[in-house]
Amino acid sequence: MTEEPGQKDSELGHPQCSMGCGHKDDKASLASSQTAPFSHPSTPASKEVWKKGGRMFSILLAVHLALLACTLVSSGAFEKIAVHDYDVFFLLTVMMLVVIIWIIFYLAGTSRCPGAILGKDSHAGPIWLRGGLILFAIFSLVMDVFKIGYYSSFYSCLSAIKIIYPIVQAIFVVVQVRWLCSPRATALMSQTFSSSRRCGLMLTLTTNLAVWMSAVTDESVHKAHSKLKKNMTEEIFSSVDECNCNSQICQIFKNGYFWLYPFNIEYSLFASAMVYVMWKNVGRFIDHHSHHIQRLKFRLFRRTFFVGIMLGLIILVSGLGVLILYEVQVNSSAESIKKSQALTMYYVFNIVCLSLMSLVCIGGSVIYRFDKRDMDRHKNPTRTLDVALLMGAALGQYAISYYSIVAIVASTPRDTLSALNLTYALLMIAQHTFQNVFIIEGLHRQPPKEDHKHESHQKELYGLTFVNINKMNWRRKFLREISMFLLLSNIILWIMPAFGARPQFDNDTELNFYGDSMWPAIVDICLPFGIFYRMHAVASLLEVYIMS
Repeated sequence: MTEEPGQKDSELGHPQCSMGCGHKDDKASLASSQTAPFSHPSTPASKEVWKKGGRMFSILLAVHLALLACTLVSSGAFEKIAVHDYDVFFLLTVMMLVVIIWIIFYLAGTSRCPGAILGKDSHAGPIWLRGGLILFAIFSLVMDVFKIGYYSSFYSCLSAIKIIYPIVQAIFVVVQVRWLCSPRATALMSQTFSSSRRCGLMLTLTTNLAVWMSAVTDESVHKAHSKLKKNMTEEIFSSVDECNCNSQICQIFKNGYFWLYPFNIEYSLFASAMVYVMWKNVGRFIDHHSHHIQRLKFRLFRRTFFVGIMLGLIILVSGLGVLILYEVQVNSSAESIKKSQALTMYYVFNIVCLSLMSLVCIGGSVIYRFDKRDMDRHKNPTRTLDVALLMGAALGQYAISYYSIVAIVASTPRDTLSALNLTYALLMIAQHTFQNVFIIEGLHRQPPKEDHKHESHQKELYGLTFVNINKMNWRRKFLREISMFLLLSNIILWIMPAFGARPQFDNDTELNFYGDSMWPAIVDICLPFGIFYRMHAVASLLEVYIMS
């Protein structure tokens, strides 16, 4: 099977030999064709073999490092296991230092070798993705400053690694953002030193995921303590500090960096996605003759009716009000009536919001049925990753919803609050499904072609053609309105759970049904994926908006 490609390459490379070399060169030709994939790594077949081998080795490295980090992070969250949080910080600090050194050598190496860059992937690292990365990086740096101030308040009774860790993390964020925002982040890298590049990129990806797991675990432990406040939780989770934080400035630092955790979590995931695309682009070739690249211009309010923006802003502002009232009533009042009113208000708002979003997504999918744009079937690692993240992250919210449905249906007291909770869980499943269909279909559509050049000529010749063009423009306008409304709605649905609204802990139905140990574990594992889904949906909807 390996002789055929080598023989073809040999014949193409030396056409004079096939014309007049005679039988004496047959053996030499056969030997060279058999050893071509091994002795000439520049042939397409050998490039594919080496690319797959390098990818497999880097994937194995990432899997082992991820399992080690996951083991330490999860073990450090429990008090009865003899793994302390400073053990986790030590591992993460070492990983970040290694990645910082590798990034510096990577930038220096690629700057000295211009031939290492084969081209540019126009789909990788769009401006809105880089803007989101920089925004979350700024908040992550502020969080590191708060951490340094918090741990410095009682440094005499703490391990030095707790102060070193946020310092190294701040340097890691600065260096990585500088790297990911450079032109090399969207470059197609050659096969030269491809194995070392892939291993370094996978190490960077694993480090970001390990930092994400640590942040999610720390935030989940903090939320579980503040929401549940029960003895069982105190025995399971270990967030009891040996040092007391009595001063006011210490409390400000502590509360501040916990409130900034959602931004650091999203930063780690954004960086992981961009590094993964870079890893896929190592050794990748794009045929510019068959893969036509059309640059999209970011024009936010062009050809819109402002209906989607206005309705989305109403949902966003209303959601912020609901979040503030919910937090005030649930946290400051011990009365069950106030708590029930807060939960009712939260469920009613989400039911209305999810219902509108589901109907809008169905309408958008129907419009796509009549859209005349061609499907984009070219190979695109960025789009493949977006679709995989949307489908995978939605599983977290699916799991919470199905667990809630089983608990509500099986529980005997069925009141108004249980009915609202059941409706909320069902609509959450439906909205995720319809939105995924709408986004995935929008990402696979070709950008619209400019019709204004032929519009006047077609208007003079065929009135029917002009009517069809107007219908096409109306469809695109509706798609833009739908995308903007869904984008703003997903923002508020990200803000509410990310900044404290956790009805899964405030509503006792699931907690009483599954117990104090099982239900917090389910929520702490699945909810971070649901929160990430909303932010990733915002980025995908922005791309759908621009492509419409």
